[in-house]
Amino acid sequence: MYEHLEYYGVSKRVIDAMNKVDRKLFVPAEYQDSAYIDTPLPIGYGQTISAPHMVGLMCEYLDLQEGDKVLEIGTGSGYNAAVMSQLVGPSGEIYTVEVVEPLYERAKKVIEQLGIENIKMFLSDGKLGLPQFAPYDKIVATCYAKEIPPALIEQLREGGILLIPVGNEYIQVLKRIKKYGQKITEESLGHVRFVPMV
Repeated sequence: MYEHLEYYGVSKRVIDAMNKVDRKLFVPAEYQDSAYIDTPLPIGYGQTISAPHMVGLMCEYLDLQEGDKVLEIGTGSGYNAAVMSQLVGPSGEIYTVEVVEPLYERAKKVIEQLGIENIKMFLSDGKLGLPQFAPYDKIVATCYAKEIPPALIEQLREGGILLIPVGNEYIQVLKRIKKYGQKITEESLGHVRFVPMV
């Protein structure tokens, strides 16, 4: 279904993972007919489910591997976490944080119905990360921040990757941060459009 994502540079491995997760299950009833279109869709409370090509690209940029321990800021619909759970496998762990309670409850219900066991969900402020389970191999934010929250860099393991959109309502850049001891490298991966971190 997502073979066209190769055009964006998404690998077969990531496409295969996306094909195992039915996006329709994560989309509100009124948008079911658009579930398989490559576009973001509203999920309520000012939030969206990302376009499939963006989900695929972010998984590529994170370089998700079997056994990775991942922190996601912004569970939203739960779709992104479900795709990542396929890529890290049963030996990996996805910790995902959502601050909007109705979205958290809805996503939790879908994840439980699907029987996905390597996703742990938390109702919490994403800007604080989840220090009790740190460090993480990979951290991803599915919402933009005006500045990179220091807590997220602190909770990244040595050699880990943080992927986060940074900017404002009008212009955002997807940043990939790598941590090597006290040295932090920052790479810009292009302009994106995300909802704000709340």
